[in-house]
Amino acid sequence: QDAGDESLQRYKESLGLGGGTDISDPNDPRVCIILSLTMDSPGRDPVTIDLSTPGSENTLKDKPFTIKEGAKFTMSAKFKVQHEILSGLHYVQVVKRKGIRVSKDSEMIGSYAPNTDRQTTYEKRFQEEEAPSGMLARGHYNAVSSFVDDDKKKHLEFEWSFDIAKDW
Repeated sequence: QDAGDESLQRYKESLGLGGGTDISDPNDPRVCIILSLTMDSPGRDPVTIDLSTPGSENTLKDKPFTIKEGAKFTMSAKFKVQHEILSGLHYVQVVKRKGIRVSKDSEMIGSYAPNTDRQTTYEKRFQEEEAPSGMLARGHYNAVSSFVDDDKKKHLEFEWSFDIAKDW
């Protein structure tokens, strides 16, 4: 019926529907699988947190990485979708220092169709951020990151930590 509806076809293609073979793993019930989170900053190699192995996120809190004060950086998430359309995925990050919340950010990632052999993963770059600077900003921070969809389903939540320092 919608084969002749050109605008509907374009919409489906924008969601990734209508092309390629579905590569969903029938043995893995997860709809959204977060593969990695990467921090890019000029003048330094990217730092990638590998989240592809279930349970790998459990050790992140004990392995802080350093961010130079005042440095500009961009986070990006690599993920895949299986079985059904994922609607309204958000990245939510709460940062605390000494138990006190210092920031809460939420960024829309979007809606995605299941990955196919034509597009095996998705990647989303977030808005550029700037690390705080000054003597009072330096120190250890804890963060909780989660990936949540429009239905309030948490696809992944994990704790991690970082240090703001004078240099990398």
